[in-house]
Amino acid sequence: MVQTGEWRCVVYKNILVPVDGSDTADTALREAIKLARSQSTGLRIINIVDSAIDVWDSEFTPIGLEQIRESARSFARNLLEKAQQLARHEGVEVETKLLEVERPGQRVAKVIVEEARRWPADLIVMGTHGRRGLDHLFLGSVAEGVMRLSPAPVLLVRERP
Repeated sequence: MVQTGEWRCVVYKNILVPVDGSDTADTALREAIKLARSQSTGLRIINIVDSAIDVWDSEFTPIGLEQIRESARSFARNLLEKAQQLARHEGVEVETKLLEVERPGQRVAKVIVEEARRWPADLIVMGTHGRRGLDHLFLGSVAEGVMRLSPAPVLLVRERP
């Protein structure tokens, strides 16, 4: 498409950004906002709450467990609201969505990829901590899972030192 004597190539129409409140996710969000602004692209910011908490400890009652879940949802809604305000301040068309892991054993990476398919996302932008060695072995990587499963390209952003 040609505009005012310049070529303008729009590669992505829908950019999906999972956020979790970490500095790394915030850095990825800022990169996604810059990309969306430069391409006049839609942005969907998501957060995933793990509602499938397995509790085997008798100290927790179902009422206490529901309070934990609602607290997590409240945190997620606040996080999404702040992210939405940041994107709108930069002039980016944005929507947010709160998703939940509802089945024990369901992985966050799979929830992200399912949302990317449903929307559909042309690009997923997310932060990565770049863990290696034992940290990676024990903690795993949501970003790595998304890369393996995603139908769309994934842009991984590391936090700047």
